Amino acid sequence: MGGTVGWRTPFLTDNVKAIVAFEPGGSPFLFPEGEVPAISKAVYAPVSAQARAVPLADFEKLTKIPLVLYYGDNIAAAPTTEVGPDKWRSEKEVMIMKFSKTVLAGLIVTGLMTAGVTGAISAMPAEAAAKEAPTTQGIAFFGARDLKEIPLNKVKSPNSNPFGLVYRGAITKNEAGKVNIHPVTYNLNGNLDNPAFRTEDIHGMVDIIASFPGVDPERIGALGICGGGGYTLKASQTDKRIKAVATLSMFNSGIVRRDGFLNAAKATTQQRLAEASAQRAKEAAGGETARTPGMEEMDVPEAELAKMPTLYSEGYLYCGKTHRHPNSTFKYTARSNLDLFTFDAADNMALLNQPLLMMAGSKADTLYMTEDAFKKATGTENKELFLIPGASHIQTYWVPEYVDAVLGKLVPFYQKNL
Repeated sequence: MGGTVGWRTPFLTDNVKAIVAFEPGGSPFLFPEGEVPAISKAVYAPVSAQARAVPLADFEKLTKIPLVLYYGDNIAAAPTTEVGPDKWRSEKEVMIMKFSKTVLAGLIVTGLMTAGVTGAISAMPAEAAAKEAPTTQGIAFFGARDLKEIPLNKVKSPNSNPFGLVYRGAITKNEAGKVNIHPVTYNLNGNLDNPAFRTEDIHGMVDIIASFPGVDPERIGALGICGGGGYTLKASQTDKRIKAVATLSMFNSGIVRRDGFLNAAKATTQQRLAEASAQRAKEAAGGETARTPGMEEMDVPEAELAKMPTLYSEGYLYCGKTHRHPNSTFKYTARSNLDLFTFDAADNMALLNQPLLMMAGSKADTLYMTEDAFKKATGTENKELFLIPGASHIQTYWVPEYVDAVLGKLVPFYQKNL
């Protein structure tokens, strides 16, 4: 009973660095205001699980420290007249499981069964407990710190899709009892753009997805769009937990930063590396961080847009203006070039032996990147290059007929290979 009471301590002091709770229950589980779930009543109503709303700012403090819950295994699977096991069924079904998912970024749930304890209570079976732990234990999100989930009613969507996704008719949606969309917030390390961090975070995504009860770890697929396509290829070259790989309008970030778009900046490669090196030296000596300009802050006249490559003119409007998420920025630190210049998503493509679908617009000025990586994917015989007739790079994101064409390929691809 003291377990859930003790969880309120971090609301009052920053001195609590971790919480361990043995069989917490009997007092209210805590949830953000507006996120208190319905109660699953016990047969003997007075011992039913309880919930209490607290301000979101207080609740978020629980997501920033390790929180471990220990339970035994004597818990009813269905309503029963045995008061003890049925009470903990109520706690498990509504409070323990929902509380666990709400504080996912800082929570480990563990079963005591592996220690030989019986006759106690259990938050979840041993198998599920073992799968829950990897969501926070042993994973370093190098590119994204302070990872925590956002209650869905707090998500501010840039369009009519309630989950903040660009596609209003997205393939994935929240459905009860299935793996759901989990919006998160995170700290991007001051806009440092490091390919190793981005690739490692994809490995971490697989860790987390595989940890959800009900997920078949043998049926995990990946889809990468634009720069995410390049990093998805890189992660999939070595991570064989990813069983099917698809990309849309793949953008090879490293070669563009190094050589320029369409190889237009090769003559200045060494100069830009010298500038990035000098900037890192300044920052190491305590100087201010320098960042590249963000298109979201620019006001580019139409006459100038007309002179730009299609990727940049359409990207300025779509990514920087009309469909920009409020939290999105195109800035990255100037010293990031020290890491970006050596990254090439198409290197080691022969290691990728999973089913591969690469899609791009037939008129995309970035098509050369997809074609290069596809040609080098000699390790898989199950591969397809699909060109969307008439589409540019940015148009594959949102033009309905092009999105329909993409979905028309993705759905059967994953159905067949997962």
